[in-house]
Amino acid sequence: MDKHYLTVDEAAEYLNTGVRFVRRLIAERRIAFHKAGSHVRLAVADIETFMQAGRIEPITRNSVVRDLGKAA
Repeated sequence: MDKHYLTVDEAAEYLNTGVRFVRRLIAERRIAFHKAGSHVRLAVADIETFMQAGRIEPITRNSVVRDLGKAA
């Protein structure tokens, strides 16, 4: 069965980070989460959205030339 929701511990493992980092993301409301009573669950789709929002594109020659053209 493919899991759609992860516990905080599972989310930390999924992100290859510590549990403390995931709990901080939740406390700061930087990632969407679901509460079921006292239990917190994170949707895999929400974790992926969070990670994509932090994606930084690599610098290429074309992007540098394009950015220099904007500054002129």
